[in-house]
Amino acid sequence: MINLEDLSIYREGNRLEVKKAAKGLPKSLWETYSSFANTLGGVILLGITEQEDGHFQITGIDRPDLIEKDFWNTIHNAQKVSLNLIKDEDVTSFEKDGLIGIAIKVPRADRNQKPIYINNNILSGTYRRNHDGDYHCTESEIKNMLRDQSDVSQDMLVLEEMDLDALDFECLKRYRNRMAHQKPGHVWEELDDKSFLYRIGGIAKGRDRKTLYPTAAGLLMFGYEFEIVKVFPDYFLDYQEKLDESTRWTDRIVSTSGEWSGNIFDFYFKVYNKIVQDIKVPFRIENGTDRVDDTPVHKALREALANALIHACYYDRMGIVIKKMQDRIIIENPGGLRISKESALLGGNSDPRNATIIKMFNLINVGERAGSGVPNIFKVWKNENFDSPELEERFNPDRTVLLLPLEKVGAKIGSKNREQRRHYGWMRFWITFPKMGSQLASR
Repeated sequence: MINLEDLSIYREGNRLEVKKAAKGLPKSLWETYSSFANTLGGVILLGITEQEDGHFQITGIDRPDLIEKDFWNTIHNAQKVSLNLIKDEDVTSFEKDGLIGIAIKVPRADRNQKPIYINNNILSGTYRRNHDGDYHCTESEIKNMLRDQSDVSQDMLVLEEMDLDALDFECLKRYRNRMAHQKPGHVWEELDDKSFLYRIGGIAKGRDRKTLYPTAAGLLMFGYEFEIVKVFPDYFLDYQEKLDESTRWTDRIVSTSGEWSGNIFDFYFKVYNKIVQDIKVPFRIENGTDRVDDTPVHKALREALANALIHACYYDRMGIVIKKMQDRIIIENPGGLRISKESALLGGNSDPRNATIIKMFNLINVGERAGSGVPNIFKVWKNENFDSPELEERFNPDRTVLLLPLEKVGAKIGSKNREQRRHYGWMRFWITFPKMGSQLASR
């Protein structure tokens, strides 16, 4: 929401752009339309000039009726804009100090609509927003958007250039042992390994409908790292533990070490056992004799870690990074959200990037598919009186970042890093909202 009565508190950013547009519709408007649609959405204000110090000043539009007409004619021209996302109610005029401006609300495009591009050229006409500017998307970013258009799960790809020996069958044995423990007597328990892999989507028939090959899901879940990178060149799994400020790492696990398989199944259990080591478990007995060593925090951490592996775009630059520090855990995966952040936090809407990997984890009681994972994590953190988690979507390259604080609300903060984050957070607030910041400081 933009308060047009006090423009002085605003600055251009990743969801707000101003353009003078005194004599006509600026050509750069369409670059911003593309960038907002392909990123988080935003608002374009016409008839506003940005001053040298960053402040906004309304300068007005001479013929707003002609500019609106030009806007609607252009946005419906398929040679100029690949797809119109704007509704009538998204374009409104406003008046201030006797001058008229126009506000255009650009929604975030759905994944099956991206990329939104201009000038009938997907390679040179696709933009995204970065801070307060529009930038040309790289070919890699465009390819990722095109991949996400499809309703076919990315991990169902049949890898006919690979043999089944790309898979670590000892790893598969560990998986089957876990499944037998979680789901004793399952109908697939007596199947041989190939038949079992076929049932869970780890291997599939090729174009000849006879020969079996690994699927992308099977390779990622059970493959050797040196085989995985043949299909996903930027594949990398990284766990970084830093519990001592005087030491670079107190522990680290990487998929390239050669000391273990390097696949996402083994990574999940190696890392989960690390991140829960310091979680306090209350003493609780069930059935009179069985001690329960699980808590809602444990379950939330399993969900958060599984989400990163399940929803990652393994074609994208940079890999999965899990960071454990004294006061927080940070979980990053390549690939942006396939739904809006607001929808993810609300829950009930599942749009997985790797549906077969979800199935594989679900069979060993890891993860869920109801779209309630993120809201449940936030709920658990609130119930445990931790500081609120933060969910962030980054671009260039696309990344999803979940920050899980490990300190209680109101607890004394002894971490120098946390103090710095708060300090810089206040500085950003002051810069973005100087008038409001001055009012708060004077109280």
